[in-house]
Amino acid sequence: MRALAGAALSPAYLLLAYRYRLPGLRFRIDFALLALRFLLSRNTEISSADIYRLLFWPMHSTRYFEFDFMWRSLADVPIQNYLDVSSPRLFPILLLSKRLEMAAELVNPDKKDLQETARFIRACNLDTRCHLRDSPAENAPFAPQSFDAITTISVVEHIPRDRDAVVKMWELLKAGGRLLLSVPCAAVAEEQFLDVDHFGLQTPDENGFFFHEHIYDQSLLEERFYSVMGSPARFAIYGETKAGSLLEGLLKYWSGRGYPLWKEPFAMAQEFRRYESLSDLPGEGVIAMEFIKK
Repeated sequence: MRALAGAALSPAYLLLAYRYRLPGLRFRIDFALLALRFLLSRNTEISSADIYRLLFWPMHSTRYFEFDFMWRSLADVPIQNYLDVSSPRLFPILLLSKRLEMAAELVNPDKKDLQETARFIRACNLDTRCHLRDSPAENAPFAPQSFDAITTISVVEHIPRDRDAVVKMWELLKAGGRLLLSVPCAAVAEEQFLDVDHFGLQTPDENGFFFHEHIYDQSLLEERFYSVMGSPARFAIYGETKAGSLLEGLLKYWSGRGYPLWKEPFAMAQEFRRYESLSDLPGEGVIAMEFIKK
């Protein structure tokens, strides 16, 4: 019943999101076409649940904004060798599908997530141009200056030693290459801990909690990122208009208690907007940044 409701309501919420000019809506068309391709080919790698998700909720939360920023940043950049660090799998898959000249390496220490990505890569016939590595970012097994472009979407904040990961990625980038990353942000930095390890990569502290993520303010961005790579060539900030709405939505999503994902495009369009600086944020947001290596 929920699946049928989502199928019926999703188009209406997409139209409302379009009216409010939500960034990244164009990707819903790409993912719907991918779903239809799988459906018509009857690919055994892809289930009916996969097709449903591609049609009606392939993205959630700030991914609309992040995908849009990354895609636009790479639009005119020639890329032969590409690295993605643990981003939502649909972004590198779509990029590889559109850029036939490109070879890719995808690194991810989450074995379960990596297996799911491998399944989609095979289904899209991209396995000859895309290789997957079970590795954390800071230990990525590549030679320095191997890549023309590197993307990492809402990942670095989950790495306790985040600066080490950024140093490694910057080392792997060729001169003239682009490093595109996005992280959560706020006017005042904080660290978040949870009583569950969503990625299965940590041991709990003495109180039974796991490190979840860094929330970056301007000072922390400068300390962890700008000190390594310099100031970004460009950046954009997208944040909630009412403090607490992003975390509330994410907690409902993680709980699995019937969260209506088909409503998310409209919720993001209505409850989030662009900001000029982190100090303007009333609550939490996400900052996407483009760094160019000289």
